[in-house]
Amino acid sequence: MDKPERVAANLARNLTSLRHSRHLTQEALAKAAGLPRSTIANLESGDGNPSLAVLVKVAAKLGVPIDELLAPARAKVRRWTASELRSQAQGRGVTLKPLVPEPVPEEMLVRMDFLPGAVMAGTPHLPGTREYFSCLEGGVTIFVAGERYELTAGDVLAFPGNVAHSYRNNFQAPAMGISVVILAKAGV
Repeated sequence: MDKPERVAANLARNLTSLRHSRHLTQEALAKAAGLPRSTIANLESGDGNPSLAVLVKVAAKLGVPIDELLAPARAKVRRWTASELRSQAQGRGVTLKPLVPEPVPEEMLVRMDFLPGAVMAGTPHLPGTREYFSCLEGGVTIFVAGERYELTAGDVLAFPGNVAHSYRNNFQAPAMGISVVILAKAGV
């Protein structure tokens, strides 16, 4: 078992690293977790003695298990097996699977698999959101604000994510693409 001061140092290093990798300020993380900014500052200085409730809130907002906050540096690698990654059926004949199994603030990264004849309506996002669709295999037709765009393997389409859009595989073969959505910040 590590000494308490070693665990506090691990927490300080891991919290700072995770917060920076997610482009969050201490204030933004504190607000999201419902904590005072001074609590985050104390934890990052190695001086904090957090309750379990504080650790749960911070870990949840960073999208990591508590043990990742407290672990020594060697424990930063995490592997997910294919069976652990959730997939979701959407529309008719479309399966969505996250590319990154941990939350990435202000972004959505999704693999989209289309059966032949698959159709899916896109979800409109906040104004200022930008979506990028990369067709990796087969062909996908994307309708954006009534305009039709035919994509084949290697093509990329960028469009405002707040306008009506939909996806369709008009071919007799499966298709696959990657959707990257850069979310607009609420209230901006």
